[in-house]
Amino acid sequence: MNRWLLPEDIADVLPSEARKVEALRRAILDLYRSYGYELVSPPILEFLDSLLTGTGSDLNLQTFKLVDQLSGRTLGLRADITPQVARIDAHLLNRSGVTRLCYAGTVAHARTPVGRSAREELLLGAEIYGCAGWEADFEAITLLLKSIRLTGLSKIYLDLSHAGVLAGILEEVSISESNVEILYGLLQTKDLSGLAQWTSFLPESIAKALQVLMDLNGPPGKVIENAKRLLPKNKTIEQSIADLERLVIASGGLGEGLEISLDLADLRGFQYHSGVMFSAYVDNLPQPIARGGRYDHVGQAFGRSRPATGFSFDLLTLAGLSLPSQPETAIFAPWVDDADLQTTIDGLRSKGRVVIQLMPQDLEYLSEYQCTHQLTKNGNSWEVILLK
Repeated sequence: MNRWLLPEDIADVLPSEARKVEALRRAILDLYRSYGYELVSPPILEFLDSLLTGTGSDLNLQTFKLVDQLSGRTLGLRADITPQVARIDAHLLNRSGVTRLCYAGTVAHARTPVGRSAREELLLGAEIYGCAGWEADFEAITLLLKSIRLTGLSKIYLDLSHAGVLAGILEEVSISESNVEILYGLLQTKDLSGLAQWTSFLPESIAKALQVLMDLNGPPGKVIENAKRLLPKNKTIEQSIADLERLVIASGGLGEGLEISLDLADLRGFQYHSGVMFSAYVDNLPQPIARGGRYDHVGQAFGRSRPATGFSFDLLTLAGLSLPSQPETAIFAPWVDDADLQTTIDGLRSKGRVVIQLMPQDLEYLSEYQCTHQLTKNGNSWEVILLK
């Protein structure tokens, strides 16, 4: 076996791509900081029962598991970071007011996620705790769009849904969790015949509402109008539609190149979310580049349930869609033992300049840096001149 081979769907990030990823990571985290978000860095390993507590239990099949040689307990290699951030908000910070947290860290999947090509991702996200208003959802959407636009991508497709619509349709009946999963799959695949067969045990009004739900997708105005007219009239559904309508109106002012649509049957993560759900798409990528939404029960398993909304995305995928980066300019310096030269180099580096000491014949082997200038001795001092 070749020792340099990596596991399936695990890959190295080489210099040019790593530089682009790191530059984008810094720019996005600086953006979040300007909004008042605080950076947290949860551990990559935790006790499994903590990682899979509450909403994290859906990640069981995606989580690598190993035994801690110190405690004998089972550890998990995280496949998501949101449950960890919820634990931090609930127990370590324990604030009563609004808390804004952001993160950037590696996650690993035991199986390659559908639509992805890698089992390792650099997950970056932002969460708002303690605010139940639509303003928090709007801020999350705003930050997500700005994050994507930092790559130079201008055309973004925002798809909105709401977990409350299906919850409102089903609130008068009791359905097992396994049956809800089946229902979710039928809605997701737009399987009308399968849905008609599955709903045969339900009251006719509920079965009809579920069939209507499958067709409620497209331009926001049309979908909202049809939803108000065709869906059952109850407080949960009416509030959900009102939330979506308000967000659509507000999001319409988030810049050119944004196309908004609604799909009320797009309920990925229905059991995870409690309100508005959103997915962002870009050209040349069939799967969403990012997902987010409201999950007010995320901290309940940690003993402190409070409003929460946010989003996350794989930074490696996002960076891969951005324009190729040009080699960074640098200053070439000879590799000689000279105290004055070293003082000059230190001064340039302290000002943010890249100075590379090389033998002249090694210049041609540089790929990540383009040496446009060189340090040349002029009398008793070293000067930066244009490289000939």
